[in-house]
Amino acid sequence: MLLADCVVEPGSPPVLRPEQADVGGACEWLSAHRDDVRAVLDVHGALVLAGLPVRSPEDFAAARDAFFVSRATYREKATPRSSFGNDVYSSTDFPARQTIRAHNENSYTLSFPGLLMFGCLTAPDDGGATPVTDVRRVLRQLPESLVSEFRQRGWALVRNYTEEVGLPWETAFGTEDKAEVAEYCAANLVGLEWLADGSLRTVQRRSAIIKNTRVGEEIWFNHLVFWSEWSLAAEVREMMVDEFGSDGLPFNTRFGDGEPVSQADIALIDDAYREATVRRSWQPGDLMIVDNLLAAHGREPFTGERKVVVAMGEAVDLADCQPTVQPLPGFAGR
Repeated sequence: MLLADCVVEPGSPPVLRPEQADVGGACEWLSAHRDDVRAVLDVHGALVLAGLPVRSPEDFAAARDAFFVSRATYREKATPRSSFGNDVYSSTDFPARQTIRAHNENSYTLSFPGLLMFGCLTAPDDGGATPVTDVRRVLRQLPESLVSEFRQRGWALVRNYTEEVGLPWETAFGTEDKAEVAEYCAANLVGLEWLADGSLRTVQRRSAIIKNTRVGEEIWFNHLVFWSEWSLAAEVREMMVDEFGSDGLPFNTRFGDGEPVSQADIALIDDAYREATVRRSWQPGDLMIVDNLLAAHGREPFTGERKVVVAMGEAVDLADCQPTVQPLPGFAGR
């Protein structure tokens, strides 16, 4: 019934206005309509609940707890965030002028959030939408020959943790103890190498295609384009390769056997993301709930102050998603 009440306009995720006067009422509504909201997510991947009386991180945390059955943690940190306490974070602290490409949260870990909740506390003057991308549609739009390659080979993430660019390993893993990092990596199938200068490099193979078993459909689920060197602006890529070398970039992606993915293939996948993306401008009090296994998300540049918070919930294990290749701590066959 809730699905029929949603407003679905071309180019926008579905929108619903619950018309609640206070946070308590909003929380009661979220709890009572949880199954209905999940039914909308099964179809669209995301739902905007507009105009709720959510004005602070505390209000947002209450709404989160009313809807999520359990919380999920942010693992192997890769982007800067501010914490507001109680597992509420800024959506990102990247500069306002920067575009953040579509990605599924924590696609490179062995366990990832099944649901995300975003909340707008302060809307920007212009731009700043959190676009969402139907990753079922992305998979359908890709050439079968390319899909077959990734189905058989998977994808790999290569990270170099430095003080200059990206996050240092101490921040990414939440510890200053190298033994703790090694223990985590061994348990989570992440290959690690301590370099001569004391920095860290990690490599992990993951499946590029998994199944959302809730709806019984395969999805394109990875950070392949997000962290590819070919997604950098040409002048930025040239500068960073000159500075760090092709093997020393803070992030890069490859096929799961370590072979490079061509610039043309990255552009093809990026186009598929663009065609499957919808967006809606934020307004204060808006919540957006996203099924992380059906929709990728990003961020568009903005002007003015923007305060969008996020919480993660209902963790899903990769092993339960029928990966087409098994995770490895390094490249396959090496």
